[in-house]
Amino acid sequence: MTLLSGNDTVVRQRINRRPSRMIANALPWLVVMLGSLTPGWLLIASAPVLPPMGFLIFVAWRQLRPGLLPMWAGLPLGLFDDLFSGSPFGTAALLWSVSTIVLDNVEARLPWRNFLTEWLVAIGLIIAYIVLCLGVANVAGASAPLQVIVPQVVISVIVYPLVGRFVALMDRVRLTPFLVMR
Repeated sequence: MTLLSGNDTVVRQRINRRPSRMIANALPWLVVMLGSLTPGWLLIASAPVLPPMGFLIFVAWRQLRPGLLPMWAGLPLGLFDDLFSGSPFGTAALLWSVSTIVLDNVEARLPWRNFLTEWLVAIGLIIAYIVLCLGVANVAGASAPLQVIVPQVVISVIVYPLVGRFVALMDRVRLTPFLVMR
């Protein structure tokens, strides 16, 4: 419903506006799943170069809004990532779940954080995730040396603040109020 002022311009109605519950609940899940799909879109390489975008977006959501995704969200999102990452099935599900537990412990111990603390925690999680994925792949039959993942680790650490900005933008979209018609 639009209201007209004295000079016939449209004034936005501010009452009866709230964020869509469906968008507010579904958008974080969809963004993480799309992030899991993106490394395969841009480049096909013999060695990992692109960062694990699904994991980066998942960590950014957990750091931006700690209670938004439930504690068990790492399992289904990790299983979805396992379908497209090429690592042995269950690797991401386990590591994403462990990352959720680590982030909840950091949240409990350090309730007031700044950018540097968040970035250092994310760097530790990113490095551990990539190295453990390589270790699981090597146990499963691959024979890749540790030097193969160095470019992926460096790019992931550098790109993470941009991923955090993207997640903050998606959070703003998620909380955009819509007109509720009755």
